[in-house]
Amino acid sequence: MPRASRLLLDVFQAGQLRPICPCVGIESVHRKPAYTRGYVATMAARQSEMEVESRERPRWSHTPPSMKAPVRSRLGSRGGRHEVNKDPRKLDEMYVRLLGPDGDKLLSEETKWLAVTHKSFDHGRRGFNDRLAFLGKRIVELQTSLSMLSLADAASSAANNQDPHGRQPFEHPAIEAVECLSEPSRTWVTYHKQISKVAEDYGVPAVPESPAASGADMVHAQAIFAIIGALALEKGSAVANEAARARILAPLGLLNPGR
Repeated sequence: MPRASRLLLDVFQAGQLRPICPCVGIESVHRKPAYTRGYVATMAARQSEMEVESRERPRWSHTPPSMKAPVRSRLGSRGGRHEVNKDPRKLDEMYVRLLGPDGDKLLSEETKWLAVTHKSFDHGRRGFNDRLAFLGKRIVELQTSLSMLSLADAASSAANNQDPHGRQPFEHPAIEAVECLSEPSRTWVTYHKQISKVAEDYGVPAVPESPAASGADMVHAQAIFAIIGALALEKGSAVANEAARARILAPLGLLNPGR
């Protein structure tokens, strides 16, 4: 065969596709198996659905599907379940009764729900009010101490406590009411059962079956403290102090009329 014809034949054969040897797994390298492609497509569809759902609803208003187990560990609870409020109008009515007219507009929508959410709800997956309640309780304790120091009958109560040996203690108008700041009296005001009664007066729903055993009084007290803490963060200390005095200490009979 002439050399020119051999070169043309080599070029023609190079342009043709050669069969792949079955012992070489090139197809598995360049192409994914059918079940893998289906799994990837399903995961992509689920992720897109979760992204759309997250864009429609804010994070605090629902529990993400990725945080839910496919099977519940507890099949059922004894004694039934307490119905949780999901109506925003009912929540706004409670804020109006607690904080007065336009009380539902003092806090943002997310903070209003967060302040009344205990960590036992939905296993704390939507956020809860522990930190707000910690701040609010410190504010209520401070206002309680200031109210006790400004009581009008503090001097008369101290005068009735005479020393049996005739000793005369140091007296000064600025410290006449310090004896009112005893730990039992101040703790009585901030005790969760007392705050729970105030919460029920403002329309916070109570658990109908065994409130003491269910811990509802602690949940109600923590919600009230958390609302005060939320007011301090979003509206400032002046609004939070006034709400603590007028809405918590006044129903307990500890508000000084002169302030």
